[in-house]
Amino acid sequence: MNPIVMFLSAALSIAVIIYMLIKKMDIKVTLFIIGIALMFVAMIGGNGIAIKDFESSGIPLLDPLLAIVSTFKTTLSGAGFIILILGGYTAYMSEIGANDVTVSVLTKPVKHIKSVYILVPMVFLLGNLLSLVIPSASNLAIILLATLYPVLRKAGMSPLTAGAIVATSATIIPTPLGSDNVAIAAELAKYPEFSGLTVTEYVFGYHALVSIPTLLLMAAVHYFWQKHEDKTGDTGLVDGEADIKKVDAIDGSALYKFVYALLPVLPIILLIAVYFVQLGGNSGITLSVEVASLLSFATAVICDAIRRHSVKDAFSKTEKFFAGMGGAMPIVALLVAASVFVVGLKSIGLISSLQSAMTGINGSGMGFLLPLVLVGLTAVIVLLSGSGTALFFAMVPLIPALAAAAGISAIAISVPMGLAGNLLRAVSPVSAVVMIVSGSLNVSPIQIVKRTSVPMLVGLAFMFVLSTIVFL
Repeated sequence: MNPIVMFLSAALSIAVIIYMLIKKMDIKVTLFIIGIALMFVAMIGGNGIAIKDFESSGIPLLDPLLAIVSTFKTTLSGAGFIILILGGYTAYMSEIGANDVTVSVLTKPVKHIKSVYILVPMVFLLGNLLSLVIPSASNLAIILLATLYPVLRKAGMSPLTAGAIVATSATIIPTPLGSDNVAIAAELAKYPEFSGLTVTEYVFGYHALVSIPTLLLMAAVHYFWQKHEDKTGDTGLVDGEADIKKVDAIDGSALYKFVYALLPVLPIILLIAVYFVQLGGNSGITLSVEVASLLSFATAVICDAIRRHSVKDAFSKTEKFFAGMGGAMPIVALLVAASVFVVGLKSIGLISSLQSAMTGINGSGMGFLLPLVLVGLTAVIVLLSGSGTALFFAMVPLIPALAAAAGISAIAISVPMGLAGNLLRAVSPVSAVVMIVSGSLNVSPIQIVKRTSVPMLVGLAFMFVLSTIVFL
C-alpha cells in the first residue's frame, strides 16, 4: 500500500476518534465504522484483513463484517465473558441491598471522628475502598453525597473539601474486578512473555506496586492541599446548604450486616486468598475471576434465601444477575470495537510501520518515551472529554506490540496509561463525576477541579516515575 495513503488514512481516522471523544459521542459505533473503512482501504490497496488465519467469505464486501463477527467471538470467549459475569454480580449485589449494607458499615466509623482534617485522608482512602463495591465513579459519588457528605459537613468540613474527596473517591484502587484490568490482562496473556497471566496476577503483581503507594501519597497531599485551600481560598460556603438527598438507615442484626457487607467483596477476598496460597508455593490451586464471582453469587443466593425464609423470593431476585450481564454488554462492545479499529490499522500496515519506528528506541535508553507519549495523550483526551477509560480500551490491543518493538515491558505502558486515565477524570471539569459533585453542592466545576487537581496531578507524576523505576 502507498505509504502516503496509509498515513493519511490513519491520521484522519485518529482525528475523527479524538473529535468524537471530546464531543462525548458514542465511541463504539465510531470505532466500528472507522475499522470497517480502514479494512476497505487496505483491500483496495492490495492488503488483506489482518486477522490470523482469516478466511474470506468469497464476497470482499462482506469480509469486514466477517472480521467483526470473528472479533466478537474471540472477545466473548475471553475478557468479554469475565466482564459480563462481573456486571451481573454487581447488579445482583445492588438488588439484594448488599452494596448499601457495605457502604453503611464502612462509613459508620467516620461519624465518630471529630477532627476535620484527619478525616480528609481517611475518607479519601475509604472512598477508594468503596469503589471495589461500586466501580462507577458517578454512581459512587451520588451514594457518598447522600451518605458521607452530611456527616462530613456536620463534623465541620467545608463543602469544597468534602466535595473534592467525593470527586476523587474512585481512582486507582487495585482490583481484579475492574474491566480495564480484565481487558489488559487478557491481552497480555496472548503473548509468550506473559503466557497464562491472570487478572489477579496482573493486579497484585504489577498494578498494586504502583497504585497503592500512589494512593497513600495522594491521601497525604489531599490533607495538606485542602487545609491550605480552606485557609487561603474559597471554601464553597454559601447562605443555603446544597439539597443532598438523604438515604434511609440500614436496619438489621449484626450478623445480617456482617454477611451482607462481606458479599460484595467476597470475590476479591477469594482471589486474594488463592493468590497468597500460590505465593506460598502451592501452585496447584487456581481460581479465575469468573469462578470466584459465580461461587460468590451462589453463596449470596443461599444467604438471601435464609434471610428471606423463602427460596422462591430469593430466586426471583437472581434475574437481576442476568439483567446485569446485559448491562455490561456496552463495555464488551467497546472492547470489540477497539479491536476492530486496530484490525483496520493493522490491515493498512500502520502497526508494522510503527513497530519499525519503535525499534529505533530499542536499546537507546529512551524507552520511557513511549509510555510518556501515551500518558500525555491520555491526559489530553481525558481532560477534554472527561472519559477516563475509553482511550485505554482502544489502545489495549496495541500496547503489547508497540512495547515489544520499543524493547520495553508492556507493563511499563499498561500500568501508567491505565492509572493516568482514572486519576485525571477527577481533574476534568466536563467529567460526569465532577459535574455531579459541583451540581449537588451548588458550586462551579472549576471550584471542584481546583481542589482535586493538586492531589491528582501529584499522583500522576509520582505514579509515572515509580512505574518507570519499577518496570523499565
